[in-house]
Amino acid sequence: MPDRLVLMSIKPEYAEMLFLGTKTVELRRTRPAVSVGDWVLVYASSPRKALIGAFRVKSVVVASPDVLWERFGEDAGISREGFHAYFRGSPSGVAIRVGKTIQFMDPPSLSTIREFVPGFHPPQCYSYLVAGSSAHDAMLQLVPANSQVSA
Repeated sequence: MPDRLVLMSIKPEYAEMLFLGTKTVELRRTRPAVSVGDWVLVYASSPRKALIGAFRVKSVVVASPDVLWERFGEDAGISREGFHAYFRGSPSGVAIRVGKTIQFMDPPSLSTIREFVPGFHPPQCYSYLVAGSSAHDAMLQLVPANSQVSA
């Protein structure tokens, strides 16, 4: 894993689809500072509340919602109605294409994460973990050794 990680909160149903391979694009209204090759840790939000895996950024596309739907709608794991509701009022959006994934076979729960990172609060959208910080190092220690990697 690289020196800087992005920790992204994703609703459980969408997070699971990333690791099943049925969703190959993560959509965002604002662009996180991610580049090709970066790793994103996936925190499945409530009710799952667990660090369930990671993915490598294949590419990042910033465009209007209409262009994003045209290019990535079939890969986003969301209905057209849900997509347009999510981007309503936003002049642009971001499609983060998912490369290699690592699914954690024994995902650390929120309570376990808090044992390693006291005071941890999952990000509303995303946050950055910088190498050498206690949060970065603790998150890497939480990555289960029996993780399942896909191409």
